[in-house]
Amino acid sequence: MQLDATTRRDLVGIGWMVATGLCFVAVNAIVRGLEGALPAPQAAFIRFVIGLVVLVPVILPAMRRGFEPVVWRMFGLRGALHVVAVVAWFYALSRITVAEVTAIGFLNPIIVTLGAALFLGERLAARRIAAVGVALLGALVVLRPGLRELDPGHLSQILASVAFGASYLVAKRLSERVPASVVVAMMSLTVAIGLAPLALMVWVPPTLSQVLWLGLVAFFATLGHYTMTRAFAAAPLTVTQPVTFLQLVWASLVGVFVFHEPLDGWVILGGAMMIAAISYITWREARLRATIKTPAVGATKI
Repeated sequence: MQLDATTRRDLVGIGWMVATGLCFVAVNAIVRGLEGALPAPQAAFIRFVIGLVVLVPVILPAMRRGFEPVVWRMFGLRGALHVVAVVAWFYALSRITVAEVTAIGFLNPIIVTLGAALFLGERLAARRIAAVGVALLGALVVLRPGLRELDPGHLSQILASVAFGASYLVAKRLSERVPASVVVAMMSLTVAIGLAPLALMVWVPPTLSQVLWLGLVAFFATLGHYTMTRAFAAAPLTVTQPVTFLQLVWASLVGVFVFHEPLDGWVILGGAMMIAAISYITWREARLRATIKTPAVGATKI
């Protein structure tokens, strides 16, 4: 049976999104594998310095052209938010399971949705509010406060989700003033600068192996952003968005077979609730032909 052009594009988009999920699971798995051998600020600093190498051709011309003072302030604000986010994320991965980090990370687009309504004036209709409520309920299913003792890693990952969401709200404003490539490049620069003093305060001599592993983190994170962009270009978000749930499945499998972590059905259930809610929000926006002003799920990955 011959597939029509739309179906082929959808399948291509799904393929790119599958690759995106594998890249981001690889990022989580590598950081988890370091098992806190390096302090979180130092590990994050090394990762961003390595990533800066490939962004130099974008940063230098942008710096020569200069920016308005308000743009510099937004770059600084986003850098500060991302510093908090990545340190909290690295710390969380040293404390809790890969599946839990992945599931709680699905809060990112929910934070962005709420923030866009509160600070950017986007409309939050009743059905969208209900979907956000389901997503937050899913987060409670993952965390199960009161039914088990919460680890500091759980709270750290919640903080990371909030900070990532706030960072990308600032990115939305920045994208209206400067090219997207410059937004990404300047984020890497400001985050590296912000992390530098924190890293120096806790610095321990890294091994060559640790540096190489963090280089792989930078590689897979960059590749994940590329494949995600290709997925969004190939197919609608309503097609590619539900595929992100596979990240939780793969993260759970990595946790079980690589790190010998228990398979937690509650984490899977809660993650599924969050992804279902996020997918519904995207579907409703597509149906209403609303202008999408907030980043999609996955766009808040580092």
